[in-house]
Amino acid sequence: MKITQIRIYPFDIPLKAPIAISLGTIEHARNILVEISTDAGLTGWGEGSPFWMIVGETQASGLAAAQDMARLLLHRDPLDIEGCLTTLLRYLPGHPTTRSAFDMALYDLAAQAANMPLYQFLGGANRPLVTDETIYINTPERMVADAVRIQAQGADAIKVKLGTTLRDDIRRVEAIRQAIGDETPIRTDANQGWDVVTAQQVLRTIGGWNVQYCEQPINRSNIAGLRQIRQQSPVPIMADESLFDAADALRLVRDEAVDFFNIKLSKSGGIAEALRINAIAEAAGIACMIGCMSESRLALTANAHFAAARQNVRFCDLDGCFEHAADPVQGGISYAGYRIALPDAPGIGATIDPAFLATLSGTTIQ
Repeated sequence: MKITQIRIYPFDIPLKAPIAISLGTIEHARNILVEISTDAGLTGWGEGSPFWMIVGETQASGLAAAQDMARLLLHRDPLDIEGCLTTLLRYLPGHPTTRSAFDMALYDLAAQAANMPLYQFLGGANRPLVTDETIYINTPERMVADAVRIQAQGADAIKVKLGTTLRDDIRRVEAIRQAIGDETPIRTDANQGWDVVTAQQVLRTIGGWNVQYCEQPINRSNIAGLRQIRQQSPVPIMADESLFDAADALRLVRDEAVDFFNIKLSKSGGIAEALRINAIAEAAGIACMIGCMSESRLALTANAHFAAARQNVRFCDLDGCFEHAADPVQGGISYAGYRIALPDAPGIGATIDPAFLATLSGTTIQ
């Protein structure tokens, strides 16, 4: 099998409302879509969501890089996933989000060629998955209203974005806990918004409020600070922005800096690197979460396949499409409340609605 054509699309999805985290505010999901065609009549789909404040990519930079990546893969065997991805990584060691779209499309093709759903191709089973839902930074009153709504909808856990000031963040968590009671776990995420002292003070205060973990309390480069916080915190610490690839995973394990890993395909460069990260975590006794940026159900489905295939993935944060005002995906995962159902079709089991695709201005490499 050979790659005969690659089409690259700017994949814009409107949001219901702007979403705010400590690093900035997102008003649109400006993603990248890759379609790889082969001489065997199979087509693979991939999507990357370049969250610029985390991965350092924009849609524009990703689209430019994707054209060069596509030329490198043209006429190659898509089943040689390792060889294809090594070529992309050597040529452009950055651009993990753009690379993840190609990675996803290659895995989609490989699983289709094997006539297996992706979770089975990866050696796993269609096990039950449950996602949380995220509350973004806002006034305490608005965040409480969101928490009450999410709890009423049956969520097993609620994720709360923090990372502003000591007083305001404690007030947010306290108000939410008072409103929803003690049973539903709260997951917090500061997105690097605190310094070490602030993180220690916040976590000591909220530690008795059934907080399941805190993601990335401080700057991604401060591994020594993460270790210090972890040693003193009553709340387990999860790495997100400090964890891009297997080398980061090794460093975090060596320094005993965190309790959990947050793996995101758009951040790690795709499934191949995510598998390596999870293997390191599992060997070290560190459970993982599968997270997301602002992907459509196409990439969220690939993320869910990965989670289903790896027992060490204990948590799911696959709610990115909850904020989308449009759903251009056919097939893919479905949600029964917060329970995720995976497709059993070969490959990822998701494609883009042809009518929506016709509205996109793609670039063809052939």
